[in-house]
Order: sequence, then C-alpha cells, then structure tokens
Amino acid sequence: MIVLLLTIAAALAALAGGYTAIRNRNRLHIAISLTSGLVLGVVAFDLLPEIFSGVQRAGLDPVWPMVLLVGGFLFFHIVEKLILIHNDTESEYGPHIHPKLGIARAIALAGHSFFDGLSIGVGFQVSPAVGSVVALAVIGHRFADGLDTASFMLLHRNKISEIKKLLSIVVVMPILGGLSSLEVSFSEGALVLYLGFFAGVLLYIAASNILPQAHTKSASYKSVVLTLSGALFMFIVTRFI
Repeated sequence: MIVLLLTIAAALAALAGGYTAIRNRNRLHIAISLTSGLVLGVVAFDLLPEIFSGVQRAGLDPVWPMVLLVGGFLFFHIVEKLILIHNDTESEYGPHIHPKLGIARAIALAGHSFFDGLSIGVGFQVSPAVGSVVALAVIGHRFADGLDTASFMLLHRNKISEIKKLLSIVVVMPILGGLSSLEVSFSEGALVLYLGFFAGVLLYIAASNILPQAHTKSASYKSVVLTLSGALFMFIVTRFI
C-alpha cells in the first residue's frame, strides 16, 4: 500500500510540473531556462551518482554504463537528424524545432518514469528506510520531469492535446513501475545500464535543444539565473532531501 501511495504522489508531482509549463506557455523561454538547469541537475546529481553506486553493488565494469551513456547521447542525435533530414528542416545551423522531436522526448521520459516507480518499490524491498529515501528523491524530481516534458513539447510546437496525452502517460508510468516491483524483480545490473543510456539521452537534449533555446531571448541574464537555479534545486533535492 505504501508503495502505491508514494508512486501516486510522484505522479501528481509530475502532473503539477506539466500543468505549470502549459499554464505559462506564453513565457516559454522562462520555463525552458529553468528546465535546462533541472535536466542537467538530474543527470549530474541523481542519475550519475546512482549509476556509480549501482556499479559497485552489481560488480559491473563501470565502462559499460558509460558506453551506454554515449550510446544514448548518439541515439537521440541520430533520431533528431533523421527527423530533420526527412522533413527538410535542417537548412541552417541553429536550434531545431519539430513536433516529432517533442514526442520522441516524451516517450523516452515515459520509460524513465516507469523506472522511477520501480525504484521506489525496489527500495522498499531492501528496507523501509531505503524505500523512503528513494521515494523522496523521486518525488522531488518528478515535478521537474513533468515540467520538462511539457516545456520541451511546447518548444517543438506540439499541440496541447498531444502534450496532455503524452503527459498523462508520463504521469501514470511511475504507478505502473511501482506495481510491477511487487511482482517482478529486476537485476541491479540491468537498471544501472538503463540509467546510463537515459543519462546520455538527457545530456544530448539539454545540450543541443534546451540550452540553445533558453538563451535565444533578450533576457539572457534571467535565463542564466534560472538555469543555475534549476541545477541548484536538483542538487538540494538529491543531496539534502
């Protein structure tokens, strides 16, 4: 029961983040600036430390999750280029905007959301204390995930109906992940490898899509402050909460 309640809380946090982005879509550059810092913070302060810890627990060679990190980075790069080339939109260098990129990003985040819920359940299989700590970390960054999903899709000019549909999937996935943890046990090694791949996807998105868009507006100082604030927020959430 506690796993279900905590995954529902994580789902509601993501919903709040997505709703915030949609309500403030007329000031999208502000949300994008904040999201860029949040995404970088998730990778640096949440995913990478978890990968390093998981490598030790599973007895893996650390090179393999790093190989998958590079693979995730290049995978989304290839996906983006194929979409842009297919639609003849890459006529000049600069930030690229296309609705299919928004959908691809949301699908990738839905997979991560499933493993967020799964992580809560697995944590409680270890002990209530570990499960509680994992749940706090997950709930803390789920708001960022919801904000990221909606902001990125708005950036790529997806329809509001599409955003709501895919956001609903991102919101539900932690609950499904938590429920699956009650039935199935995943190896530590498999989770670590997945996290490496997803960290690479996030790094590419932040570096090639979110950050360039965040700093195309005239209020560059505000964008920089918001980006730094997003990264600092994730540091506080993952280290102290």
